[in-house]
Amino acid sequence: MPLVPETTLKACPLFKGFTDTGIQIFAGVAVTRAFPKGSVLFTEGKPGESLLIVGEGAVRLSAKSVSGEDVSLGEVGAGEPLGELALVQKGERLCSATAVSDVSALEIRFADFQKLLVSKPQACIKLLMGIVSHFGTKARDNRDMLRTLITKAPAA
Repeated sequence: MPLVPETTLKACPLFKGFTDTGIQIFAGVAVTRAFPKGSVLFTEGKPGESLLIVGEGAVRLSAKSVSGEDVSLGEVGAGEPLGELALVQKGERLCSATAVSDVSALEIRFADFQKLLVSKPQACIKLLMGIVSHFGTKARDNRDMLRTLITKAPAA
């Protein structure tokens, strides 16, 4: 079944509170992408130039440890954003993303977002606020996880 950009965007927390018009603006620049099971969506350390939103399927996130082994950071599924910081600032990917199953996703490229910033600044600022809010929630969740690790650590 083909991916419906508007439905995929509405399912994504970054677009929470967007009007249908706002959703249409981003659906207009979003590109549908297909990733077969086992394929790499992006690689840790490589330049990040787009936001991906999973429409269908599951994606495993991983990063290399100091010793060079692959460490799983979890999985994301339908409606979840990947690489959202790439719209805020160009930089290296913080982790790798691999399709656990066949994945359909929407891609919003940095260059297209920059063009929209000129023509539709309010929609872009709203998306940036969504990215900041989502990132803040993830940071808070990870902080709580780190606290549990710290409290369980044996005393030196």
